[in-house]
Amino acid sequence: MLQEITNEVLEQDSYILYIYTPFCGTCHVARTMLTKIESVHKETIFYQMNASLYAEFMQEHKIESVPCLLIKEGNEVKEKIYAFRSIANIYSYLTEYKPDLFVKS
Repeated sequence: MLQEITNEVLEQDSYILYIYTPFCGTCHVARTMLTKIESVHKETIFYQMNASLYAEFMQEHKIESVPCLLIKEGNEVKEKIYAFRSIANIYSYLTEYKPDLFVKS
């Protein structure tokens, strides 16, 4: 699931970006959590970025390590989450930044 980031998305006011490197074991665990969340909701929630390919972005946003979940809202970075901990922990951020996911249709 997780869609690759594009320059068009990076220019948007709001997104949730999962930043990883291909050989990072902890990143694979984090991706599994995010993929499970997306499969439950059956929609794209997270974009992904290979940190190795976006050195300028990493420096500009002062990304300290991977995995990182960067939450941009209203054209500013609201959170940089480095400890994914659990799916429940990720959901605590989603209830704040993506409340529309929890509205029954």
